[in-house]
Amino acid sequence: MGIEFSPEISDLLGRVRRRPNAGWPWRPGEAVPAGLTVKQSWGWLFAPDGRVLTLVNPRDGVVSLPGGSLEPEDAGDPGSALAREAGEEAQAVIGPAVYLGYLYDRVGSANGGHECARVRMAAALHGVGPSAPDPASGRHYRRLLVAPGLAVELLGWGPTGLRQARAAVGAAVARWGVPALAPETIEELPPGGCALR
Repeated sequence: MGIEFSPEISDLLGRVRRRPNAGWPWRPGEAVPAGLTVKQSWGWLFAPDGRVLTLVNPRDGVVSLPGGSLEPEDAGDPGSALAREAGEEAQAVIGPAVYLGYLYDRVGSANGGHECARVRMAAALHGVGPSAPDPASGRHYRRLLVAPGLAVELLGWGPTGLRQARAAVGAAVARWGVPALAPETIEELPPGGCALR
């Protein structure tokens, strides 16, 4: 059975644009070294059926996972940053986040030219509220549930992304009992929001 999606999603995916892969080395399970700034936190957010929340900006077609930069109110906690960013970008309600590892950004494009860590986490997705623009950027994302492997393809993250996805799926299977093989159906979450418990 192939990947299933509606004609509207087909049109949206036909306009997807992938960012160039930065080639940051993936450090699975390693703690961020002391002195290395954690600049960003992004999350693999799992629905109960094993699919993950993927955001598409319909203006430019760029696909992303929920997440972003740590802000002062996060008090240096990547899990707090992920919960805040997921709420702002996708109106997502998530459970406690699990640390997976980090990407080492030697160039520090997100940190004023200084090296930094870009943390990856996983969390259970409990639901989403009514769709709204991200207050930080004004972007109004489309919210799709997709299988983790397909998310890697849409993100354009290549082998490093696939290794991240495998770590995320392993954590989700062990902690939240999601199936190791998610359905291949691509589903857009309703603009009015929904629960996923």
